[in-house]
Amino acid sequence: MALPGGYLLDTNILVHLVRDNDLGKYIDATYALSVGTNPFLLCVVTVGELYSLAIKFNWGAAKRATLDALLDNFTWQDISDPQILGAYGELDAWSLATGHKMGKNDIWIAATARVTNTTVLTTDTDFDHLHPPHSGRSWQVDREWVNPSSKLPS
Repeated sequence: MALPGGYLLDTNILVHLVRDNDLGKYIDATYALSVGTNPFLLCVVTVGELYSLAIKFNWGAAKRATLDALLDNFTWQDISDPQILGAYGELDAWSLATGHKMGKNDIWIAATARVTNTTVLTTDTDFDHLHPPHSGRSWQVDREWVNPSSKLPS
């Protein structure tokens, strides 16, 4: 269940939606992304990462059009907010101090989720060390993990 701000979508969620594979169909059906009944947010860093992946994956015109249409369905959160910038610094430093090296894009996503009071929806484990239960910190980054082998019943 999402925090009051709704869901912040990790990049991998959108990749599966664009690919329209079994996992993408499961995610869409489970979270009603196409219907828009939940508030969904994207960190602008995710948008840039998706455009980069579209080039790296050699997506053709049809998949790029799907990506553009999909991106139009969500609210984009800028990272220039001073609270997000501060959260980025705290998350990066805390993660390194506890032996967790995060990708820079994931730190931006986590900082955005923390400040916007949203739950990161993801198919990977990159945010696990930030997610409760953890003691000794006054903050958390909520995340909801979708098993990558999930699919709709046949």
